Amino acid sequence: MPSIKLASLGRNAGEQILLSAVEQKRLQISRNTEAKKKSQFGQFLTPERTSTFMASLFPDATGHCRLLDAGAGIGSLSVAFLERWRQGGFHFQNIELDAFEVDSSLHPYLLETLNKYNHDNNFSIRIRGEDFIHAAVGSLSGNLFAEVLPDYTHVILNPPYRKINSKSAHRLALRRVGIETVNLYSAFVALAVELVSPGGQIVAIIPRSFCNGSYYRPFRDFILERAAIQHLHLFESRSHAFKDDNVLQENIIIRLERGGQQGSVKVSTSIDDTFTSLTIHEHPFERIVLPDDPGQFIQVPTSLGKNSLELSPAIRYTLTDLDLKVSTGPVVDFRLKEHLRAMPEPGTVPLIYPRHCRSNGITWPLKGMKKPNAIERNADTEKWLYPSGCYCVVRRFSSKEEKRRIMATVVAPENFGNVAVLGFENHLNLFHQNKHGLPRVLAHGLALFLNTTAVDENFRRFNGHTQVNATDLRVMKYPSLDALVGLGEWAMQQGELTQTMIDAQLETLSE
Repeated sequence: MPSIKLASLGRNAGEQILLSAVEQKRLQISRNTEAKKKSQFGQFLTPERTSTFMASLFPDATGHCRLLDAGAGIGSLSVAFLERWRQGGFHFQNIELDAFEVDSSLHPYLLETLNKYNHDNNFSIRIRGEDFIHAAVGSLSGNLFAEVLPDYTHVILNPPYRKINSKSAHRLALRRVGIETVNLYSAFVALAVELVSPGGQIVAIIPRSFCNGSYYRPFRDFILERAAIQHLHLFESRSHAFKDDNVLQENIIIRLERGGQQGSVKVSTSIDDTFTSLTIHEHPFERIVLPDDPGQFIQVPTSLGKNSLELSPAIRYTLTDLDLKVSTGPVVDFRLKEHLRAMPEPGTVPLIYPRHCRSNGITWPLKGMKKPNAIERNADTEKWLYPSGCYCVVRRFSSKEEKRRIMATVVAPENFGNVAVLGFENHLNLFHQNKHGLPRVLAHGLALFLNTTAVDENFRRFNGHTQVNATDLRVMKYPSLDALVGLGEWAMQQGELTQTMIDAQLETLSE
């Protein structure tokens, strides 16, 4: 279907005044709250325009609405939902709101905001100061001493963003109801799915990190088994969703339907939280979660047409098919600190960091580098070293707004002189054959393929942060060995490669 420009979300004067008052209060609180406290609670208050957009994603409904706002802050999301109702966007007979907020200092603002709606018999509110996770787990687990929460029909969420320690009270509580996850935000979403009635609607703004990687695999399984993804919204800029709090995090807005039949998924994008550039496409679910992906990565295609990697019949092999492996660099420098040396000396071998990796190869050693250039070879370090040879390495981290995520470099033995083994630092991923080097032409072909624009764009469909994990590289599809060798032979015959040359050469695989 063609791209659709969504109409702006109109508001009348009364709605504008109330929402703007809440927004002014949010900005004031954000400016006056210490960064330490924001980190402690992991909560960043939702801007007005984002709140309004999130409320607009719910389908119209009638009857009795039981609304949950967990991590309610000062009520920005609840107000946006209630204003849509007051303006005829919903046709509920009444709304019952449960607003959870563990930070008691926000309760006066929350009460002041929501009491403006508490003048009719068709609206009631409960502001709950208890911990949402413990309250939800108590209700779901049948704890005789816990209050039974209602079956909510709607949930609107900006959950806290903070890691959960594996032995924390939250992690142990979540396991009692079958939820295994590593962050408060995913815990809140999983509990919301469990608390809503069949057909219940959930709209949440959360980090995009759950879309890929092994840490969030149990969470993805949990959600996909219980709910249908109806809508995904992606902000093209990582710095705008919570720009007042200086949050550099790629966020996504997701709408889920509990027990819904999974069909096509609407995917919308905007440059920032003004939503003036909003476009929407509809994609079959097979493009969101690939049928042959054992990790169930959630892809977010940003254009209607398939990219060259999807279209090419030549790019369909796994690393297992190719008898190749990719691993995280095994040398964790702070654990081997006593064996590290600033520069090479007798008894040491090269230690390769991302700083040594350039587009045209390895530059080693680097004088004046803050990190060491070498590591002693001895009984304590031997098991962390690889035999000298040709390897293809990919940096695990890119800088915050760097254009490319995947940056591959060929490591060749002549870069280091006559050495028997090499050290690869933990911030690199390396492709190898059973912990040995690759044929030279294969290493060059693999690096060329990984450095194409098509690979980088395809990778961004499921990876929303700056980290490139070995797991992510394992789930990708690759050309055949013969094709990679052909790319390598071509690359080795050229001088300096430009991005245009690299991308053009990939196209020859489809010819």
